[in-house]
Amino acid sequence: MRRPRPAFRALLFLLAATGCLSVMAFSTDNPTKHPAANHFPLKFKRHDFRAYCYNTIGCEVIYADNNFTRFYENKVAPPPRSANYRDDWGLASYGGIQNFPPPALVRWKSLDGASHEAKVDIGAIFKDELVLYRVPNDEIRDGAFPGPGPAADPSIFLEVNDRTISVFTKTMIPTKAEQEPGNRYSDYCADLIPVWSQTY
Repeated sequence: MRRPRPAFRALLFLLAATGCLSVMAFSTDNPTKHPAANHFPLKFKRHDFRAYCYNTIGCEVIYADNNFTRFYENKVAPPPRSANYRDDWGLASYGGIQNFPPPALVRWKSLDGASHEAKVDIGAIFKDELVLYRVPNDEIRDGAFPGPGPAADPSIFLEVNDRTISVFTKTMIPTKAEQEPGNRYSDYCADLIPVWSQTY
């Protein structure tokens, strides 16, 4: 069974709590004299995963031979703490999953007590194995993704909220320009992108 990488994942979680962030490890203090051209489109062969349950009863999300939520039986998952709760999501903590395991199995009760079971095919949702991001290609730092191999391991999130399952992705993308003018370490973006949703 694959294991999270605690220290490294904890650091990345702190760095990715916002869409555009500061990453000292990628400072431009040590620029490459002749960076290789980026190789587009960006693709991935492994991914990281995390699941969240809100407004549910007994919510379980099983993926890659792991139960990610463990809200067994009648354990209630509370509502989100705020309207912008997803801003607090960092990066997915369970890393290095090869593309792609069988569909995620989701079992839960909605707040009205109705029982649900669904299979969410992550492989079908990301069948093109494309890394999704909002930064224009010409604003990505030169040499960040020289390719032609896999560019990054994106984070994939599965959220269960009452009767709705949603899937999101996030990848840390180095940028040429500072995202916070005057902060030379703000040369990174990690936007949370919705990719799939279904209400049951």
